[in-house]
Formats: sequence, C-alpha cells, structure tokens
Amino acid sequence: MTQTQKFTMSYFPAEPGEPLWDMTVPELMQWNAKDYPDRIALVEGVADPAKRRRWTYRQLVDEVTETARGLLEYFEPGDKVAIIAPETPEWVIFQHAICMAGLIIVPVNPAYTDRELAFVLRSSEAKGIVFAETSRGKALRPMVENAQVSLPDLVHAICIADLDRIKAHGDPDRVLPRLEPGEMMQIQYTSGTTGFPKGACLHHRGVINSARLIVERADFPVGGVWINSMPMFHIGGGIVSAIGTFSRHGTFVLMPQFDPALFLELIEAESVNCSLIVPTMILALLNHPDMKTRDVSSFRSILSGAAAVPAALVHRAKKEFDVEFAIMFGQTESNGPFIETLTTDPVELQCETIGRPIPHVEVKIVDLESLETVPVGTVGELWMRGFGTMIGYYGRSEATAAALTTDGWLRTGDLCTMDENGYMRIAGRLKEMIIRGGMNLYPKEIEEIIFDHPQVAQVAVLGVPDETWGEIVAAIVQPRSTDECPAAEELYGHCRKNLSPQKTPEKWFFVDSYPMTATGKIQKNVLAEMIQAGQLPEAVWVRPVRNSAIA
Repeated sequence: MTQTQKFTMSYFPAEPGEPLWDMTVPELMQWNAKDYPDRIALVEGVADPAKRRRWTYRQLVDEVTETARGLLEYFEPGDKVAIIAPETPEWVIFQHAICMAGLIIVPVNPAYTDRELAFVLRSSEAKGIVFAETSRGKALRPMVENAQVSLPDLVHAICIADLDRIKAHGDPDRVLPRLEPGEMMQIQYTSGTTGFPKGACLHHRGVINSARLIVERADFPVGGVWINSMPMFHIGGGIVSAIGTFSRHGTFVLMPQFDPALFLELIEAESVNCSLIVPTMILALLNHPDMKTRDVSSFRSILSGAAAVPAALVHRAKKEFDVEFAIMFGQTESNGPFIETLTTDPVELQCETIGRPIPHVEVKIVDLESLETVPVGTVGELWMRGFGTMIGYYGRSEATAAALTTDGWLRTGDLCTMDENGYMRIAGRLKEMIIRGGMNLYPKEIEEIIFDHPQVAQVAVLGVPDETWGEIVAAIVQPRSTDECPAAEELYGHCRKNLSPQKTPEKWFFVDSYPMTATGKIQKNVLAEMIQAGQLPEAVWVRPVRNSAIA
C-alpha cells in the first residue's frame, strides 16, 4: 500500500515484504557463526577500553553451545529458567544457551522486590533461576535464596559467575534438542503500567521477525554496529536490540547501564551506527559536554519509543547527531514492535504518529462496543494480526481468550486512530480511558495540551473516582523547575483554551519524579494508588466559577 492510496476505513492490510524467516534463535546464531565466523558479535561496553571483552560469532556460539549442554545436566527441555542479572555479556550467553537447550527463558527485572520476584517465578512455574550476586548495588542472592525457601519447585539456582563451571559440567557429545520456529522461546512479563504483570508466551518466529523488520526499517545496516543501554530483561534490549542486531549479522555493544559520556565515547571507539534510546537518554546525550568533542559521524539513525518524543527533540537530534530518526510501537503480546515510522517521514509524522505497520502485519481499529472497523480519524481499539501474536498468557486461559480472538486478532487494549494514509496515532490505553458522566475521555489528548505549557517537563493524566460523575480528570505534573512551578489555576486556564470543560483536569498534583518502569514508562496504576491512599497531596487552587452543566 503506497502513501498515495487513501484509506476511508481504519483497516491496514498486511503489506508484502521480504519473506518471513522461519527459523529459531539458535539457528540464526549458527547461521552467523557459519557465514560470519570472524565478525565481532558481542562487545562488553565498559568504561575502561582495556577491559572490553569481545566475542566473534564463532566464539560466542561455541560458548553458548557449551553452556547449553551444561544446563541440560540440571534441566529438561521445556523447563522454565528465569534470569535476573544486570546487563553483562554473561546475560547474553545464558539467554542464548537457555534457548539452545530447549528451555524457556523467563527474564526478570533486577529491581523487583522479593514479592514481585516470587510472583513471576511461581506463575511461570520456573524450575531454576540464573542470577548475579548484585545489580546496581542491590544484593540479588538473598532474594533468590528467599524464593527457593517459599517455592519448592524452584530446584536450581545458578550464579552467573559460575559460567565456566556450567560449561565444564556439560557432556560434549550431548545432542541438543531440535526446535521449531513456532515453539515458545520465553515468557515475557508485561511492564505493569496499568496493573500486575501477565506472562506473554513469545515464540522464535515472532521474536526474530519482529526484531529484524523493526531494525531494518530504522536503517540499521547489514553488518552494522548497535549500541545498547536498554534493560536486557525487557523486549527493547533483549529482543529488539540484541536479536535485531544478530538478524543483521551485526555487532552488539552492550553497556552495563546508560551513561551519556560512555555512550558517546563508545560511538566513537566502536563506530556505532544505531541505537534504541528513549527521549530522556537522547536529551542527556545532546546536553552532555562531550557531544561537542566526540566523533559521532558513524551514527546514522536513532530508534525511539516507549514515551512521546517531542518534535523539538527530534529536530535537534537529527541536526546535532546528523542522523535519521524512527519511532516504533508495539507491546509484549505482539512479540515486540509492529508499527514504525520511516526514517524518511517528515518530523511531524514521527512525533505525532507511531507510523504504519511493518510488513506481514494486518491492523484495524474497532469500535469498543460493536467491534466493527471504524472510519479513519475515529478513536477505537487497535487490533493486530500476523506472525507476531503471542501464543497466549502462561497459565491464564481466561486472559488469553480476552486478548486473542478465535480468528487470530490480538486485542491490544490501546486506543488509536488511523488517518487516510495509514498512519496511527495513540489516544491512550483502554484501561486508562476516563469515563466521565458516560463520556469517554482519552488521557493522551489532554497530556499533549498540558505538555505544551512552557513550565511543564512531563505530565500524566488519569481518572479518579467521583460521586457525581463516576470519574473526573486528574493531572500529575512534573515542572521544568521546582523554583518556577506553574500554578494550577494557570494550567487550568491553559487547558480551557484548548479543551472542552469535561476534558480539563479538575484535580492537580505536582511531583519531582514519577514511579517508572525500567524502560521509562510512567506507572499510572501506582500514581492512582498513591492518590487513593493520600500519599500524593493535591494542589490547593481556586477554580473559576462556570455555569456549564458539564464543567
């Protein structure tokens, strides 16, 4: 479908493209080791250049194979094995070894509490866990030991530092299991921005093709160099960045955590071409003094997502880095992103939309009640169908039936519109939709207006209970400066110039920071709980007297 063809209904048919790859992740890596044995596959992006370990594809696959054989001395194919560790090369090695052994990987956020870790391990029925001693100063071993006490099915706990012992323990003659592309590869828990996470069952075919089509549209070259500072337990790091790099036979430079000075130095030292970075990271890079002295000429494109990217930031990044830009959108349940802008799109489309579906993905927007496809420009729920839909939620048959239709559509729970050219715009999450007096209000529309105020750095809008209207609109604002915090009256007036009365927030809260997921998403469910518990003081302000019955 070309951009000159116009849509009247919000349905985007699957576009053809290069054939899908019908392979598993181990087959992808073995292909790389066979055809590009001496190409650098993995670089440890630590601060000291002398300590940067490197693996060629041949070396990496040999190490992964030995580790896989070692793991099969403890587990049976099909067992679930969690991994909780910081971003190190060992994470990548164990990730691929678990896959190669026919085990199911369960990535875990190292920031989790004991309760959250126990929930993931219990709900995934994990038989084992690979762990690091610490992550960013937090001791992980006590958490793992506590989990073993409360979870009798968690039989094995393997410290990531024991990698050499695991490799040596394996039988070199053991034949590794044969896997199928449609088999489950990992149980990926949702980020938890609107509630407690569910475990989406992802498969090899979906993971490989989602990642490769996304990085290809972002203009990541074959054999290129990708730098990653996203969490490896998340789809953005472990799938889009890592698997995406390997799908292009490239080099994966893995940072232990985001640091703008180190990031810029690595671009120069490793001739980096591309990265997935969220807006806060982009801003930190542009504002860092080393930006003026480092050679970043190899950097050719930025991929972003997870949060809205202001047009001014895209313009600045394109100019100062001299790069192309792409915005992606997807979710855990779709094996990763499935909508993306083109690097050739105008900045306005890159900021105001999330782009168009990648090849082989079918998308429609449906009415919330009739489930019929809506005309272009109409808000509805985004549905997708194609190679990337999850197998289901692990152990959650009712939730699976609610998310996947019998004819293969994934109900994303995202509220969107589609324009006549097929570009999608997010209106918010279905669970975040505010119903005020029977009227559906979409937080993102309100957030965009408030975000335009010069004294606002960030904003989150949500519904709070109200005896009269059922729900009313509340705004939680982070000022650009604590010394120049805007008054609630001023922000209310700013909204009323651009929004109807019922959309204008009636409750205002001001914060220095937000509870966030590891990938930079505001946890609105936590904010709602804080408001309900009285932990977030409401701003005292005088609301103008209005005669409107819906004001």
